Amino acid sequence: MPLHRVHANLQVRRRRGGKMSFEVVNPGTIAEGLDALAADAKLVPLAGATDIMVYLEARSLPPCTFLNLQQLQELKPIVSGSRSVSLGALTTYRDVRTSNVRQQFPMLALAAREIGALAIQNRGTWVGNIANGSPAADGVPALMAYDAEIELTSKNGQRTVPLSSFYRGYKQMDRRAGELITATRLPVPDPGWREYFRKVGARRFQAISKTLLAGRILFGADQTVEDIRMVFASVAPYTLRAVQMENVIRGRKLTPDLIEAAAEAIQDEIRPIDDVRSTEAYRRKVTSNLVREFLATTLGT
Repeated sequence: MPLHRVHANLQVRRRRGGKMSFEVVNPGTIAEGLDALAADAKLVPLAGATDIMVYLEARSLPPCTFLNLQQLQELKPIVSGSRSVSLGALTTYRDVRTSNVRQQFPMLALAAREIGALAIQNRGTWVGNIANGSPAADGVPALMAYDAEIELTSKNGQRTVPLSSFYRGYKQMDRRAGELITATRLPVPDPGWREYFRKVGARRFQAISKTLLAGRILFGADQTVEDIRMVFASVAPYTLRAVQMENVIRGRKLTPDLIEAAAEAIQDEIRPIDDVRSTEAYRRKVTSNLVREFLATTLGT
């Protein structure tokens, strides 16, 4: 059966006026969608479509053909098990905020609350947040802190990639031609982890982050750090898990001196820039402060 294609001319504001031409391919099943991707690797997967108008207004989206995933029921379920939870590619931020997932993964609910307005939360998807590849993504740090893995599917099969190793540079990802991100899988955390999520922006909500930290820490005896995750947004070309700093802390007793050493060590891993939202100097200072707050807060819990 041939795929249904829709052709659209969208009027956007350009210096010289005119229209930009787009097509939308509407598969009825995942198999049809993967066939389409195999035939044309330049297709742009489309889920919640919350970023389209942003790109159109910025004149940064060239004419293309979208692969519309909205009708693919196989991508919608949240599947919960005793050891893991799978978020289908069409799982929205609101889906997590209103499901039992928020009880197992509280930082996901906190991140979902920070993402745009309610209209965005109702349509925007977690997988879209991953695939967009923005260094300022609000959802990706929380997913990465929970050791999320992403499921990539093509006509040739399926593979799983840790989210922490998915990004290779600015907007550069380990997604091969013909692959579609079909789900995000999260292992259910063991008891005892303490969590921290804080986003710093120009205002409390509906603002892109200047810096953000999603952290988890597990203590053993005598305040010895048994394990730790620290993930940052807006301070590197991609969402950054600070593995070097985690190694500085893991296996050691958490003390004020170690907290200060960690706040200094993070400066060696981050690569913030000056842009319209903030400055490198501000991001460096506040990121160190977030490290101090996270560790000091969990130490005193």
